[in-house]
Amino acid sequence: MRFYEYESKALFERRGLPLGRSRLAHDADGARAAAAEIGAVVLKSQVLSGGRMKAGAVKFADTPDEAASHFETILPIEVNGQKARSVLVEEKTPIAQEYFVSVTWDGRAKKPVVLFSDMGGIDIEEVAEKHPEHVSKTHFSTILPITPRIAKEAVGAVGVTGGELNRLTPIVFELMQLFLDFDLTLAEINPLARLEDGRFIVLDGHVDMEAEARGKHKALLEELGIGEDETRQARPPTSFEIAGRKVNEADHRGVAGNVVEFDGDLGLVIGAGGGSLTLFDAVRNQGGRPANYCEIGGNPSVKKACELTKLILAKPGVEKIAVMMNVVSNTRVDIVARGVIKGCIESGRDPAEVIAIFRIPGAWEDEGFKILAKYGVEYCDRSVSMYDAAGRAVAKMGAQS
Repeated sequence: MRFYEYESKALFERRGLPLGRSRLAHDADGARAAAAEIGAVVLKSQVLSGGRMKAGAVKFADTPDEAASHFETILPIEVNGQKARSVLVEEKTPIAQEYFVSVTWDGRAKKPVVLFSDMGGIDIEEVAEKHPEHVSKTHFSTILPITPRIAKEAVGAVGVTGGELNRLTPIVFELMQLFLDFDLTLAEINPLARLEDGRFIVLDGHVDMEAEARGKHKALLEELGIGEDETRQARPPTSFEIAGRKVNEADHRGVAGNVVEFDGDLGLVIGAGGGSLTLFDAVRNQGGRPANYCEIGGNPSVKKACELTKLILAKPGVEKIAVMMNVVSNTRVDIVARGVIKGCIESGRDPAEVIAIFRIPGAWEDEGFKILAKYGVEYCDRSVSMYDAAGRAVAKMGAQS
């Protein structure tokens, strides 16, 4: 789940990272008052996406009236399809040097990694491609205690020395600790600026938290004003996604939810760990247009599977659904079959027509297959791969059109 910039900076402030004066504005009068208090300011649209500067959603103001005018200009601008929740009004600072620092997870190394560059303010991918000597990559352990030495190595690896090295090290080290303490998947500052007076300050920052850590950090999220219904997947949640979460939370048994909305016509009821990602990709690779991503498994109740099915079928544009999982051991095939068919019937749809394919082999599969056969639903067992099952569903969509 992603934090807005102002929320990220609130988290940075808790750990003593250097920040400029700022105020969050919700209207033009608020922007005017913030500028009157701070002086020359920069106004930044608060969206869960990058590209604000290119979209014209970042502007500078020297007077309170100019700040109010810029607020009115910024607020309606969409950045990658997202409208601003609010506008952060922050002091304008004279910059001498910009740096980039990020802590994220390296899936291949199975360790966190610090990325540091003395060329901040631009895309790190561009720096890495054109100036690789200006980017360092330093791994550290999640088991062994971390020390400032690791941060100093990351900074020094790009040639930073002397006083700058000593002042940057504690900032990078604090970001590493914050990454571990709050179960983050990303903690990034870009740019981290050295001002003309020699001070260092965080100009922009981004934080992503592991979704499964929400319960552990519930108190923090409440303090930051992040609601339980906010999925924060690089954008605000849609009403469809919020409804999916409610389906999952209504019953403690198993999982049947965690939905993400897409704009396709084939609804997906998929699961089994990494199987859901595999199946989603298989549908797309074969030319299908998924209407959603979701997760189902862990032996959900009939009602839970039913409600998830009804939610997906009610999504505008959905013509058929594909029900697919890997081989399951702790999920009863017959229960999922009952729930999905019940959801189709309660939605006023013929299961034989609307279910493109049912591919869930595993526990109680014979009973499940009998139920499916009774309603004329096409199903397949483990002899048909997940990829081929996805292909059958996509082919039915093509035949229909």
